[in-house]
Amino acid sequence: MSKKCQGQHKQKEQQEKRPATPTFLLELPLVIDAGQAARLRAHLEAARQLYNAILSQGQQRQRRMRADPAWQETRAIPRTHKAERAAAFTTLRKTYGFTEAALHEAVKGLRVGWIAEHIEAVLAQTLATRAYRALNRVCLGQARRVRFKSRGRGFSSIENKRNDTSLRFVLQPPEEGNAGYLLWNGDQLPALIDWKDEVVTHGLRHRIKFARLIQRPASSPRAAGADEEGYRYAVQLALEGKPHWKKKHTVGMGIVGGDLGLSTLALFPQEGEASLEVFCAELAPQARAIRRLQRQMERQRRAANPENYDEKGRIKKQGNMKLRWKQSKRYQATRRRKATKERKLAAHRKSLHGRKVHQVVKLGTTIIIEKISYKAWQKQFGKSVGLRAPGMFVELLRRTVASTGGTLVEVPTRTTALSQWCHGCGRRVKKPLSQRWHHLRRRTGATRPVFGLPGRLSRSSRTYSLVCPIPGVLGGCGSAPAGSTRASSTTRERGAVLAPKLWHPQSRSASAQKSRGTTTRASFPASVGRTGSVERIPGTPSALVLTLPHKCWRAEKKSKNKRRRKAHGTRTFTACRHMDRPDLRSSRIGRSASY
Repeated sequence: MSKKCQGQHKQKEQQEKRPATPTFLLELPLVIDAGQAARLRAHLEAARQLYNAILSQGQQRQRRMRADPAWQETRAIPRTHKAERAAAFTTLRKTYGFTEAALHEAVKGLRVGWIAEHIEAVLAQTLATRAYRALNRVCLGQARRVRFKSRGRGFSSIENKRNDTSLRFVLQPPEEGNAGYLLWNGDQLPALIDWKDEVVTHGLRHRIKFARLIQRPASSPRAAGADEEGYRYAVQLALEGKPHWKKKHTVGMGIVGGDLGLSTLALFPQEGEASLEVFCAELAPQARAIRRLQRQMERQRRAANPENYDEKGRIKKQGNMKLRWKQSKRYQATRRRKATKERKLAAHRKSLHGRKVHQVVKLGTTIIIEKISYKAWQKQFGKSVGLRAPGMFVELLRRTVASTGGTLVEVPTRTTALSQWCHGCGRRVKKPLSQRWHHLRRRTGATRPVFGLPGRLSRSSRTYSLVCPIPGVLGGCGSAPAGSTRASSTTRERGAVLAPKLWHPQSRSASAQKSRGTTTRASFPASVGRTGSVERIPGTPSALVLTLPHKCWRAEKKSKNKRRRKAHGTRTFTACRHMDRPDLRSSRIGRSASY
């Protein structure tokens, strides 16, 4: 066979896609000295500048491509003509060199001079791939713009494509000590390996696909394992196979309905008791401490940059020119303190997410939840979403369920309206969003999130049927208009009894204290079950009822007295106590006493 045919055969083999294999990550801390830390910072600085250069060149190619009239003509092709539309876009991308392979060729001309001494060719290709993916998200409309890495922001990670050259991880055989090293540019960086850890032992038994170097800020340069600039270093190994599954994490076989809110999580398993609890209730945000640090940073920034503020204390406007800000060492120390608090909060949140995910998987591997736009939640409820991160929890749940062989089903909310359907007769009755409790029987109520959960199981499971708890309640199961039948029965609105705000106790929420009473407000019993108890109504195996708390009648009593004072003017509490008597009501009050 000639050399030309051999080259063509080899190129054809390279173009064939390799079968995808499962991958999981294992992170190991690195032990480095001052000289190695300085060289690593120099390598990452060279990677930052090379990344910005290839990102800028790719952005120019993208803008020229989108300015071409052929781009608008291609966009006008109907989406039903998928093959024609894809071929037209592919031709445009190749014409202007906006492809991953084209950026791989372009980065060769940028990796010159001193940058070539720090970054090898294979690492330059991974940087070009990273830049292309960022630009492609903008091209597809998934992002608005790309971000260039500033020197202050830094470049915190770099990875390889394989583990046989350049940045690679080497593990010694057992007879030589079982030590592991990260090799890069002549440096041998030892890794801390705890062979007694079952997760680490399981991971190092698998084949290493590639290695990734991670740089993370520490609390201070004096922290354990930190260099003189206050950074820690670790290596992430991309391993082939499935991650280790601990024995204590059992896997269920049933179907679970879930309703994830901003601060609550309701679960309704096919077998077992339902639950409604505060989502990530153990998180301590330390908002006041962080706010103090923010104010301290602002004072330090003003003291170091007085020329950037006018006589009224406002930042000067320089038009297109950027102001240069000087950072004192105390400002940098304060910023590290603030970043440390936020880092600890993020680590605690991630730990709580993992614990809750394993609790959900223990109930079943088929999880049914609502399809919600978490980005819309971020715009409307930024603080709550930023604290508990429900979208991150759903992504972790999706990955964990997939690794166990289960499925995560997301049902649309507009078409299902699960909390408005009667599970027995199948009729739908609209309810206001402020109506959070549905009173059922014997002075018990079901919360709106939990009331909608059985509907998800009824549409996905045939093991048992769901029945309406009490015919005639909840709008007469659709026989009466919204508000007529429900108004005659006692219902609890806005009662955050089992899902309180973060800084309010369970028995008396802020909404229960401030909300005005209506004719549909529930009368609180003197003695019922404990707060948060779960009971089942006889004869309705799938209906969940939640007992109202024992001390909530005090909040209702205060609200009732407040309405009396507002209705009868500035009367004393003693006088208002007798307003229930008709004879006193007509003699003392000159206006209508309807309240």
